[in-house]
Amino acid sequence: MSSRRSGNSVSRIKTGSFERRLSLTRAGLFAGTRMASHMATNWFSTRENREKRHRAMLSSQARFLVDELGKLKGSVVKIGQVMALYGEHFLPEEVTEALHTLEDQTTSLEWPAIERVLKDELGAERLAQLDVEPEPIGAASLGQVHRAWRRSDGLELVLKVQYPGVADAVDSDLNAVAQLLRVARLVSFGPEFNDWLEEVRQMMHREVDYRLEAKTTEKFRNMLASDPRFIVPRVLPEFSTEHVICSTYEHGHSVSSQSVRDLPLERRSALGKAALELFFRELFIWGEIQTDPNFGNYRIRIAGEEGDDPGYDRIVLLDFGAVQSYSDEFLKPVIQMIKASYENDLDAVIDGGVKLRFMSTEWPEEVLEKFGQVCMSVLEPLSSDKDSWPDYAVNSHGQYRWKQSELPSRVARQAARSAISRYFRVPPKEFVFLNRKLIGVYTFVAVLNSEFNGEPLLRKYLYGEGDDAPDASATSQSTKA
Repeated sequence: MSSRRSGNSVSRIKTGSFERRLSLTRAGLFAGTRMASHMATNWFSTRENREKRHRAMLSSQARFLVDELGKLKGSVVKIGQVMALYGEHFLPEEVTEALHTLEDQTTSLEWPAIERVLKDELGAERLAQLDVEPEPIGAASLGQVHRAWRRSDGLELVLKVQYPGVADAVDSDLNAVAQLLRVARLVSFGPEFNDWLEEVRQMMHREVDYRLEAKTTEKFRNMLASDPRFIVPRVLPEFSTEHVICSTYEHGHSVSSQSVRDLPLERRSALGKAALELFFRELFIWGEIQTDPNFGNYRIRIAGEEGDDPGYDRIVLLDFGAVQSYSDEFLKPVIQMIKASYENDLDAVIDGGVKLRFMSTEWPEEVLEKFGQVCMSVLEPLSSDKDSWPDYAVNSHGQYRWKQSELPSRVARQAARSAISRYFRVPPKEFVFLNRKLIGVYTFVAVLNSEFNGEPLLRKYLYGEGDDAPDASATSQSTKA
């Protein structure tokens, strides 16, 4: 969720399916008419001018539609945000760029409306046991967060309150947004897009299922209970319902704050290692991954600032609404590709890509090899071949400099310069979300300005090496690969 906002609130959110469909239908028809007119007049231009004018029209269409989505708030905005994050394989670049602007639209709901939700959900007697701060400390498209205190003992809490009617509007909103994109001629419907749309639908239903999120939060808290580098809030079930989650308030600084930037390199690197290892644990052991890379879901608790100080900095993990479970059928070829990349086995990397159905044995051999090489380059910070690292990505102690390496942009350029795009298949929906998570982890480590080599951590989870390696049962999944 976003940080505290001031003076930007509304008294209600339109969630009635009729009024929302009407608004979106009007917008779609208007946009469709504009596009039809453009297509008719653009036909007589030169090829170069047609392409230039068409891209300009796409940008204009996208901005107009995003403005319309933003006016409706609620799940429509969240759907747009999800499409911005995961729709680059299905939507024109101009559309995803415009959709990204929805991430800044975090208008909050005024306190009287939130108070009514709390009274309806908790009842007057339970609500009277809490002192709730009317000003939200965070706001998002589906709900907002209020700080609170339990009157009996002063325990600091947070209440995540879902906007009224949002959960019931998910299906109609998603159908309406998809129809809008079709009418505006901004997307071509096909089996891959429809499958992806259904994944977005399932994700949205998980996001509004606060009972599931509360259960998942407690599950992660228990799984990480023995690792003091992480803090997961404790859910208080007596103040939690289908549309409200009550948990302990956990202090911390934002990842990009000056306080975190001022930490010594050794401490920032330790935090980066912890974040990378958490991802490995999710992937290799649990098969459950928090797929939302939003930095608002993390805080850094600096050593010496709290009474329960263990003597080192810790990562506070927030918001488990986007956790996804992955099957062995999907994870086996993913882990195969990781292991093969580490062992420099190009054939095994390609085989994993084929199993995941975004590579094909019918491709020319040089395209398959190039695709495999691009996949392998993603593991650069985890490689044993340090001689292949660019000079600017290595510090004087031979450690990998995650931020200075600019790895994500280099990999993107490498892919763009090849013939991959002409053959590339839309990856399975699971891979899209997993890839987003990996980019999020790399970015998290880079923002911390961490400098360390990831190879020992990777070997720990690939081969069970190291003093604190996972036990045999925990690593069974990785050894299957």
